[in-house]
Amino acid sequence: MKRSKIIGSGAGLPDRVVTNDFFSYLVDDADEWIASRTGIRERRFVQPDESTSDLANRAAKAALADAGISGEEIDCIVVGTSTPDMILPATACMVQKEIGAKHAFAFDLNSVCGSFIFAMDTADSFIRSGKARTALVIGADTYSKILDFDDKTTCPLFGDGAAAVILRATEGEEGIHQTFIRSDGNGWALIQVPSSGSRKPITAETIAAKENTFYMAGKQVYIFATEAIPELIRTVCDQAGITPDDLDWLIPHQANLRIIDSVSKKNNIPKEKFLVNLQKYGNTAAASVGLALDEFRRNGTIKPGQLVLVMGFGGGLSWGGLLIRF
Repeated sequence: MKRSKIIGSGAGLPDRVVTNDFFSYLVDDADEWIASRTGIRERRFVQPDESTSDLANRAAKAALADAGISGEEIDCIVVGTSTPDMILPATACMVQKEIGAKHAFAFDLNSVCGSFIFAMDTADSFIRSGKARTALVIGADTYSKILDFDDKTTCPLFGDGAAAVILRATEGEEGIHQTFIRSDGNGWALIQVPSSGSRKPITAETIAAKENTFYMAGKQVYIFATEAIPELIRTVCDQAGITPDDLDWLIPHQANLRIIDSVSKKNNIPKEKFLVNLQKYGNTAAASVGLALDEFRRNGTIKPGQLVLVMGFGGGLSWGGLLIRF
């Protein structure tokens, strides 16, 4: 059976480290206030002249080096992002030029924080169908560009980053075994940037009202995540003919430690099986699970032969998972 095997991965992170103390203007004892509610201790922010494609390019080049291949071997580039460099053209085309992937087709995909999972599923479909042999998948976001820094319920949660994975067709057991993606448009209004497109174009008035910044109904999103992710785990395992006990590791969306703790309890899965790095990077949106995958793959935590469930969720509402044999 043809599968999509991960042959390389890489990260693109800004140099600027922002600790919780940065937000002391919003709350007293910001470090304890943020860490106790989320598990986040610090995050990275881009400089004013850095863009999403800059981080995506770094991640792509790191993944190519890890795989030991050149950009000319890439057939397909899918960039998952909700903070593209601009409305058009696709950020993926900028990456294509930068890495010299002259034979590839390239496009963006937006499922907010679930974008990396949706992009991986899409690239896997191209590989399984034979339309591509080697695909570059990137999750990249610069939420520091769209945050309302007067909103203490959202701005301390997010960081900037990019993660890239290179998939290649294989006939072996390694690779993506099962995918699951879902959306519920009934919840589209829970996570949004109200003035950012044709529905409500950006004007001086919408900027003054901060409608061009990120909004999230935190309580409702928490309820959604703690219900959808446990169901996702059961569904993917059932479809693959395994049980959660068969999983060596789980990589959840790195949004909030409380959500991960809730999922662990609901599925009776030890917390030690959840790979987490949100304390260092915060919620990097589309880059979130890719950054964790890259880090724990490179440091040897994830070992050859192990079975890993990678999961994401975000605006739309959208959620999904990938069952991967390494």
